[in-house]
Amino acid sequence: MVRPAAGLGSGCRIRRGSFVDQVETAVLWSPGTGSHKAARYWRGDGVGKLIYVTNVSLDGYIKDGNGAFDWLPVDDEVFAFTTDLLRSVGTFLYGRRLYEAMAVWETDTALAAQSDLMADFASTWQAASKVVYSATLPAVSTAGTRLERRFDPAAVHELKATTGRDLTVGGADLAAQAFRAGLVDECRLLILPVVVGGGKPGLPTGMRADLELLDERRFRNGVVHLSYRPRTSGHRHAAVVMDAARRPGG
Repeated sequence: MVRPAAGLGSGCRIRRGSFVDQVETAVLWSPGTGSHKAARYWRGDGVGKLIYVTNVSLDGYIKDGNGAFDWLPVDDEVFAFTTDLLRSVGTFLYGRRLYEAMAVWETDTALAAQSDLMADFASTWQAASKVVYSATLPAVSTAGTRLERRFDPAAVHELKATTGRDLTVGGADLAAQAFRAGLVDECRLLILPVVVGGGKPGLPTGMRADLELLDERRFRNGVVHLSYRPRTSGHRHAAVVMDAARRPGG
């Protein structure tokens, strides 16, 4: 039986028993003091968090060098945990490929009929709003979904301030834009017990962020969940420090 990635997508379906790509999310970082052009927003009390959630290999990749990501069987324990991670989410932010992979949780009603766990995930996914960022997608196919042609950090900041619930950002490329704009408040990694030797990184390159460990959990199948947020340093959240090569005059 084929089961789509449970909110974890790299834009593909997975076979039942394989645990793939990403759940998203990102949370806000404090105002930056460097000269990097990306805006830095202050996160006050009562503002929704932007969370990046993803599955990565032990060496940090969401896909190997051949584009594969079917590295590990998933069990019900991890699947249920993934669903619980998403219960507080009011809005999913997606790129085109991940959205098209995840849309089946609404458009394919047979999925929810396969088990109580899958029905629970489908219900959780459908309850949230979605924003899809794509210059090429003609139209969306799910309810409560808005199509945007480009990622606008200021608009996402406004969404965080007004939605009243958490947001997640899905897909490594879209998440990298959110990280570089200083929008990510939490990073939740599901680390798979496999080394793949190269491929597509799960985290953005060319930047630094000092983090504080919030939570950890081990699963019977060897997966480890780690949750981080920006480390406090005189402000509520530490600023993202961009690589010197990316700074003007650096």
